[in-house]
Amino acid sequence: MTTSTTTAVITGAASGIGRALAEALHAKGTQLVLVDIDAEALAAAATPLGATAVTADVSDPAAMTSLAAQTPHARLICLNAGVVGSSLGAPWEVPPEEWDRVFGINVGGIVNGLRAFVPQLLASGDPAHVLITASLAGLAVFPGGGAYGPSKHAVTAIAQHAAMALADTPVRVSMICPALVATGMSTDGIAPAIVADTALRAIDDDVFAVVPDEWRAAVLAQTEQVTSGHRPTPPTGPS
Repeated sequence: MTTSTTTAVITGAASGIGRALAEALHAKGTQLVLVDIDAEALAAAATPLGATAVTADVSDPAAMTSLAAQTPHARLICLNAGVVGSSLGAPWEVPPEEWDRVFGINVGGIVNGLRAFVPQLLASGDPAHVLITASLAGLAVFPGGGAYGPSKHAVTAIAQHAAMALADTPVRVSMICPALVATGMSTDGIAPAIVADTALRAIDDDVFAVVPDEWRAAVLAQTEQVTSGHRPTPPTGPS
């Protein structure tokens, strides 16, 4: 599947990586359906691109089912919506309602999207692709981070499970695992456009996971540390 010959649905499209994906796909001639819970910001993102805007809460299964029903011809589904949460301490320092909100959007948004879209993608019989926005925080464990890191670990597991389940079908799965990105979640990091361009190359090349080169050794080292029975220590990243 090429990203220039299809209709794409992008969740969390009003800002950050989602908006960058929309702009990059628009430049390729892709028809766009942009989704976000922030109607005003979504309209500002969709209007210049001539995109269809759908205000929806990805944590609501019914909303995602309705979205899929409205977009039967979409063959690229970018499940990108995510939040960090305001409590970045140890697990017991994060309020219950924040655990629910972060997991509801970050994990529920992926599961609800897969449940809504995959059956109709399979029924079409056409080549299709699901792009899942995960995070480096879903491959390595960092101190603090609140509910965000655990939610992204669940996302990476779901992405792998989905890829295995769809291995013998025309529907492919890719996940991107960026480190810090300069979005509404962080003032530091690389530009969202860089992440979007990398993600679209992964789709065109049928690459499953995109992990920053400079963090691969740290992810492997922490995994080896844990599987060897040692107590975990924070991953050592690029200097």
